[in-house]
Amino acid sequence: MTGRRILPYGDHALLVELDDLDAVLALFRGLDASRPDGVVELVPAARTIAVVVEPRVLPLSAAAGWLERTAPLAAADVEERLVELDVVYDGADLDDVARLTGLSPAEVVAAHTGATWRVAFGGFAPGFAYLVTDGDALAVPRRATPRTAVPAGSVGLAGAFSGVYPRSSPGGWQLIGRTDAVLWDETADPPALLRPGTVVRFREAG
Repeated sequence: MTGRRILPYGDHALLVELDDLDAVLALFRGLDASRPDGVVELVPAARTIAVVVEPRVLPLSAAAGWLERTAPLAAADVEERLVELDVVYDGADLDDVARLTGLSPAEVVAAHTGATWRVAFGGFAPGFAYLVTDGDALAVPRRATPRTAVPAGSVGLAGAFSGVYPRSSPGGWQLIGRTDAVLWDETADPPALLRPGTVVRFREAG
């Protein structure tokens, strides 16, 4: 199909290259809804999807045929998992985000809680998810100087994305709030609370 390139990716995987993130999300929904036996994992990124298989069950040639045939799906065509996160909006960068967007702090909170976010792909730490939504009202640059330690549960914005830090780590996102939600639990199955395709809604706590 136009805009879809399938490449070898080692002995147990293929890589699908696509035009943009919207194409990735649509194809991921189609693949997730039709995955055959032998597909071990689907790993979306900004412009690619890695497809890990068990070749003894699903040979790479058969997997490539499935990838070529599968049609993308719109969000309305699949039953999506919903996660709601309660957030205290007292982040250190809330006023800066308001200045950058031309909104008041209260309007930033209203825009963040009023949007429907979706997990596009996972990120730099276990449990970290890049969340996207329609529109760019909250699109802001990363901080010019990253912090050496961002507390676990911090809710941030960077570029077109929102995200929640699952653990304390360095980071350059603009922090607007915090949540007590556990994003990564190694004892859970699966351990990540926010997985690709999940719908996320933020609620103002307190």
